[in-house]
Formats: sequence, structure tokens, C-alpha cells
Amino acid sequence: MIKQISQARARVPVSAAILGGLISLGLLVALYRFLRGLGAISNLSNAYPWGLWISFDLLCGVALGAGAFMMAGTVYILGLERYRPILRPAILTGFLGYVMVVLALLVDLGRPERIWHLMIYWNPHSVLFEVGWCVMLYTTVLALEFSPLLFERLGLKTPLKLIHAITVPLVILGVVLSTLHQSSLGSMFLAMPEKLNALWYSSLMPLFFFLSAAAVGIAMVIVEATVSARAFKREIEVGLLGSLARAVPYILGLYAILKLVDLAVAGELNLLFAARVETVLFWIEIAVGVIAPILLFAQPQTRRSASRMFWAALLVIGGVVLNRFNVSLLALAHRDGAWYLPHWMELAVTVGIVAGGITAYWLVARLFPLFGVEDRGTEIPAH
Repeated sequence: MIKQISQARARVPVSAAILGGLISLGLLVALYRFLRGLGAISNLSNAYPWGLWISFDLLCGVALGAGAFMMAGTVYILGLERYRPILRPAILTGFLGYVMVVLALLVDLGRPERIWHLMIYWNPHSVLFEVGWCVMLYTTVLALEFSPLLFERLGLKTPLKLIHAITVPLVILGVVLSTLHQSSLGSMFLAMPEKLNALWYSSLMPLFFFLSAAAVGIAMVIVEATVSARAFKREIEVGLLGSLARAVPYILGLYAILKLVDLAVAGELNLLFAARVETVLFWIEIAVGVIAPILLFAQPQTRRSASRMFWAALLVIGGVVLNRFNVSLLALAHRDGAWYLPHWMELAVTVGIVAGGITAYWLVARLFPLFGVEDRGTEIPAH
């Protein structure tokens, strides 16, 4: 492995220096935050206690990591073995996504050194209690699902056999945990009916969050597979990705129908045509992130083209990102005339964390059998 690391260093592209610089800046800002407090590096206030780190790093990060549980469930629970070649990269992407979420929360929390209190001092009446436990447990599940790459690289047959023996129940646990916390992130906003615009507020928000996460999980698998194939000069699995993409119009179609019915039942359809900024944001979110991907992915020619699937998947990702920003920040009532724009140091932390995730993915792909055939010789046959 030392030889491989040396070879990887010798082939470091110029972009690696940029990523290293962004990571270093993010670390310096985070250190400054711990020395001087949250107010020294952010524009957060009593009016806007949630900003970029919650809207993007947490809400978007968790949603964008949904490809891991979608693909694990598809392969191990549904038994669709043909998708196994894209399983490991999806798990890695999800694992890194959740690690980045945790890192962002450590910077955002007022007393991050007390995060372990969640395990000792229980508050089961809080939605955040359930979200915290699910994220913590699911990150552990992802680490275990990722561990076969490490065991195979080190030639450790005994732990590899053990992890293979518990893979199916582990995946089932991961799917349950993902379903719980993806929906519970939407449940948090049920406590603010007077603050969140009626175009987004709904008793079905937990379901909306889960459905959008399922759709963007597939989109992230498509984007990750396309980018990694081009970066590492591999063939893109167009057939597999196209088959997987067939589910996107059904998921987004169900989301759109439920959203329309929900607005009709609530008597809020008139808001769709109101001359307000929130209405424009809503229509951009729906047109870009729901209607356009449905139309594109429903076409066979899109599912047969790697580039078309890539751009259609980016639309899904953009729609979900805008949805999370709308719900958590943009569509909230402005309090006492206060406004929020992220401080440049907030952006530095976020960009540094993303750069760290990209770097980690590159290193794993270089040093571990991420795209190779999985060693299943010691595994109990999957169901």
C-alpha cells in the first residue's frame, strides 16, 4: 500500500493542489470558530439561527447521500444482482456524504464537544433526538457496509466473512434507519406552521422529504457513476444506469401528484398564481426538479445516453437542493425585517468539507478495489 500511495502522490494533478488549499482554508476557519465562537465566522442571528450549514450541509447532504440505501436495498433486499457493479461507489458516496454532514454539524453546534450527550441524556419527545440517533447509527451502518473494501485490500478473510454473513440484516437496518431520518427531517418543519410558507408547509412533509430523497438518491448514483467513469477512464454502465433511471419518473410523478392534491385539500391552490417571490421559487423548484426530469427520464433515448442521463440527473439534484433551501431558509417568514446572507467563512467551511469529500473519494478509488469485482468467495449467498 505504501508503494501505491507513493505512486498516487507522483500522479497528483494540479486540481489536487486546489482541493488541498480549500481543505486547509476550511480547517483554519473551523479552528478559528472553536477559538472565537460561532458569531466570529457566521452571519447567524436569533432571527436566522439556521443558515447555510443546515440548509446545504445537513438537509441537502443527507438527501444527496440517499443513493447508498437505495442501491443496497435494491441489490440485497430486492435481489437485483445486476446492479452490483454500481453498488460500492454508491455506498462510498453515501458514507462520505454522511461524514461530511457530521463534520458540518460539529462546526455548527454551540457545544460540539457535548455531542455525545445525545447517547446519555435522552429526550424522546424531540424530532431531533430521533434524527440524531438515526444519523449516528446509519453512519455506522455505512461504515460497516464499506468495510469489505478495507478487508479485501488487507487480505483479512475472517472479518470479511463475518461482515458478509451479516450483510442482509445490516442492509435492512440501514434502509429502516434511512427511511426514518429522511422523513423525520421533514417532520422538524411541522413545528413551524406560522413561519413556513403554505406552498411548502404540509402534514405530508415527512413523505415529501422521503420521496424526494429517493429520487435524488438515484440521480446521485447516475452523476457519481458518470463522473467517476470519466475521471478514472472507465466505461460508463449506460445500460445499468438507464434501467435504474426508469424509476425516477414514477417517484417524482407520485411526489407531484401528492403535492398538487395536498394543496387542493388545504385550499391553497391560489398560491400557485400569486405574485410573490415564494411562488416563483416554488415553480422553479417544480419545473426544474420535477417536471423536466419526468419528461426527460420517461424518454428511452435519454436512458440510452450517458450525457442526457447526467444532465437530467443534475436537474433532479438541483430541484431537491432548491427544495431544501426553500423549506429551511428562503420560504420562511422574514422576522423583524432581518435578512441572512452567509458569511464568507461559512462558505469556506462548506467548500472545504466538500473538497475533503472529493479528495477522500479519489484516494479510495486509487487505493482500494472500489470498481473491481467484489470478493464474495467467503460470503454466505445473498437472498
